[in-house]
Amino acid sequence: MNYFPIFIDITQKSCLVVGGGDIAYRKINLLLKANAQITCVSPACCDGVIQLAKDNKINLLTKAFEASDVTTQVLIVSATDDATLNTQVSELAKTANIPVNVVDSPDLCSFVMPSIVDRSPIVIAISSAGKAPVLARLIRAKLESTIPNAYGKLATLAGNFRGQVKAKFSHIEDRRYFWEKAFSGVVAEKVFAGKVEEAQADLQAQLDGSTDSDIGEVYLVGGGPGDPDLLTFKALRLMQQADVILYDRLVSDEVMELVRRDAELIYVGKERDNHSVPQDGINQLLVDLARQGRRVCRLKGGDPFIFGRGGEEIETLAENNIPFQVVPGITAASGCSTYSGIPLTHRDYSQSCRFVTGHLKDGSMNLPWSELAVEQQTIVFYMALKGAQHLSEQLQAHGMRGDMPVALVEKGTTPEHKVHTTSLAQLPDLVANETIHAPTLIIVGEVVKLREKLNWFDAKKPS
Repeated sequence: MNYFPIFIDITQKSCLVVGGGDIAYRKINLLLKANAQITCVSPACCDGVIQLAKDNKINLLTKAFEASDVTTQVLIVSATDDATLNTQVSELAKTANIPVNVVDSPDLCSFVMPSIVDRSPIVIAISSAGKAPVLARLIRAKLESTIPNAYGKLATLAGNFRGQVKAKFSHIEDRRYFWEKAFSGVVAEKVFAGKVEEAQADLQAQLDGSTDSDIGEVYLVGGGPGDPDLLTFKALRLMQQADVILYDRLVSDEVMELVRRDAELIYVGKERDNHSVPQDGINQLLVDLARQGRRVCRLKGGDPFIFGRGGEEIETLAENNIPFQVVPGITAASGCSTYSGIPLTHRDYSQSCRFVTGHLKDGSMNLPWSELAVEQQTIVFYMALKGAQHLSEQLQAHGMRGDMPVALVEKGTTPEHKVHTTSLAQLPDLVANETIHAPTLIIVGEVVKLREKLNWFDAKKPS
């Protein structure tokens, strides 16, 4: 290692910053987060540094740096564009055995400022030993996106129980097992969901032995329309910690690549008139797996609560007292229309949007056609490919123009994304004469006209 990683307590301790520009301002703010007492020395300062002094957050000396400014500080930062001055500060600090950092001059530093992921009291520092600070920041950005802010609350909660756990478990292996289970189970998930008091009660109950700590949890996760980059951070985290994944036909291969590698995969996809597992069977399977102490991810295409039958599944979980969470996903209507350059609403074309399922529970397509066949409205039909002729006939029979623009979005947001445009009257012929595969979304409305102008995703695809 070029540098030994270490964390220093500078709370209410004297630190010196030489320089008053924007870079110095950023370093001062970083030190203030650690509650340091800061003296800044510079003959000229940026507005931010001046404001910090006015707010009595720092002691500002508006003068040139002098050797006597180095006294008994615990840490010194030099952030000037004067190489001679930076060298002087470095030599004085090292002579006084005070850790010193000179911005963008690693040869003058006795320590380097890392890129920081702050989830206090959890703090992660990333350093490239001054070789590639931009790369360190990029790594930090990746960590920021995968580590929830609530990890700090979880660490604080654990700290509050540390004494009790140590008193109950005399062997370190037993304590480690207890905390590993708490940090990867229901207690942690309740903290992440903002239910800190419930998490505290659960942790206390586990210590007291008054709860069934062997029960698992179910995560209903929206996998979005297909592009894995559209997953939420929370969806990705739960997908990667679940022991079992129950997944639908509409979950893309690219999204499935992101689940935990050693998770058990159970396919429960459904096609029209062909359900691999009946819905009642899926509901019960979720209960049974959770009762085995498993963490179960019910991974659905799109959003669980928009034609995803998520409501039916959590009804069963609630009836059986199984802990569960629901993670929204980008629904197909939003994802597919956006990637097709078709805004669902536009003040010149559409002031409302309706999401409609193409077939009901009994297999029919009995819809309020008169409410749908109105001007200035966009209609998005899910699962309506086989009923395309019927919806075309009914919308026209209830007053919609035959030349109303229609788009069929096939496998939207994925590499196989394809858009077919036609009119309402010509929709049945298009479906009959073209090979169009599910999942396909049908968008009806004047907004479809905007595709020619706003199409961006297909334009980026290689021809």
